Amino acid sequence: MRTDTRAWLTIGAAALACAPGIAFRFAGYHPPAIAAALTFGIAILAAAFLLSWGAETAEMDISQGLALAIIAIIAVLPEYAVDFILAWKAGADPAEAERGLAVANMTGGNRLLIGIGWPLVFFLFFYRTRIRELIVDRERSLELTFLAVATAYVIFIPLRSHITVIDTIVLVSLFLMYMFFTSRVETEEVELVGPAKAIGALQNAPRRLVVVVLLVYSAVAIFASAEPFADSLVHIGERFGISEFFLIQWLAPLASESPEVLVACLLAWRGRAAAGMGVLISSKVNQWTLLIGTLPIAFLVSAGEFGWTLGLPLDSRQRDEIFLTAAQSAFAIAVFANLRMSRVEAAGLFALFATQLFITNEHARVLYGLAYTALCIALLAWNWRALPRTVRDAVTIMRGRELPAAEEPSREEQAEAARPAP
Repeated sequence: MRTDTRAWLTIGAAALACAPGIAFRFAGYHPPAIAAALTFGIAILAAAFLLSWGAETAEMDISQGLALAIIAIIAVLPEYAVDFILAWKAGADPAEAERGLAVANMTGGNRLLIGIGWPLVFFLFFYRTRIRELIVDRERSLELTFLAVATAYVIFIPLRSHITVIDTIVLVSLFLMYMFFTSRVETEEVELVGPAKAIGALQNAPRRLVVVVLLVYSAVAIFASAEPFADSLVHIGERFGISEFFLIQWLAPLASESPEVLVACLLAWRGRAAAGMGVLISSKVNQWTLLIGTLPIAFLVSAGEFGWTLGLPLDSRQRDEIFLTAAQSAFAIAVFANLRMSRVEAAGLFALFATQLFITNEHARVLYGLAYTALCIALLAWNWRALPRTVRDAVTIMRGRELPAAEEPSREEQAEAARPAP
């Protein structure tokens, strides 16, 4: 009883921590930059806790894949809000379109998610377990397959001068198909701990009501807090003379991507690193399909135009940014082609991202993109035996069938994967 009381008090404290961010946003109150960063940042952090507890409990009623997809959609709302505003401004003002801030924010957010989020979950997992490889569930084959198809499509967008309505149709259709197939994965029994366990102990109707309230409340908190949090970070950066393009590409997405990264890290810390990585993979799928696909709509509605070949314009720098982001995505897919990530691969994702962060030279971006592509090809060649199985698993899920039992690894392979690092 005492444990349950403590769990409900924790849930209440997290809900209260969200309240100032929601109240300030809807009251139109703008604290000074540093105070705003603290207030809205704490609200996002608390909302991430609520979101993780609600989504974990939701796995009692829906599949883990669908629960993770719902987390990803809610957690990525700030990124959508910021990018829609930038695309809308670009449609209303040709000068804004030339600055390319919508594409800067979108590519920065996607690269941060993989370059920081994925390695961070791995190293939390490694710190907690000392196991050298993070292995995700075979159900993640579905997300990785859709991510691969979307990446194969997006990597050719830089060959054109616009992101068009045709891209919207293709990418949004991919997202809808992904959500449909994810919803068909069977529910598995989950072991809940902490606040999620207290919620899960409720009867069916109250439990589901609490889960819905938590998800909606955390979504409101995240949506209300992310933009002012990002703005406060940008204002702080401007005091130090940092360029607007850099701030929009890296600092604003750092704020808007924080909810899903925090949720994933919380899951990893509680021993559910595979589920945490699932959140980030699902976030990448919906950003790489739904987010990119809806930008032309926001632009065209604001501009008051329509045409199949019209859309968000791309200059040479924006095309390079999209190519580099797509190449990073391809490399990340290759890392998980065998449904596992090693220390070297996690370190490689972070190192390649960190070293290119402050390089603005056009040729350097292209070279990094080519480096990602070469590493992708090398990894796919190295893991070629695992590729057919991953694709078969994805097709099996899409056909609504149960995955066949996996082949048992050899004793040597099991020992190597589980052996603690020195």
